Amino acid sequence: MSEKTSCTCAGAPKLIFACSGAADVGAVADQAARKLTKDGVGKMYCLAGIGGRVLGILAMTQLASRILAIDGCPMNCVKNTLELAGFKSYEHLQLADLGMEKGKTLPTSEVVASVATAGAAKLTS
Repeated sequence: MSEKTSCTCAGAPKLIFACSGAADVGAVADQAARKLTKDGVGKMYCLAGIGGRVLGILAMTQLASRILAIDGCPMNCVKNTLELAGFKSYEHLQLADLGMEKGKTLPTSEVVASVATAGAAKLTS
């Protein structure tokens, strides 16, 4: 899985994998990924399928034109899960880099929107 399969189709998806952990920052990451999907920036995809090595999910991820990993905290579960599955080419958004701290970040619509904006910038840059 370390080499990215090239997609010859013009509509290769931009996939978004998010932390959906139990902490507040996990909720923010998850909701931001859902907002990005709703806004048409990319498509939220199943991180558990990557960790579980589900062949169809791995294959679709290989075909992605861009991948965004949104991690809620510095444990970087999303980043680590992608890398353990062999994915090396992706954009990484770490909520701590945006000043958000585990246990101190309420998942308000304003906070979610700010993360979605940062994620959109990484997927379109």
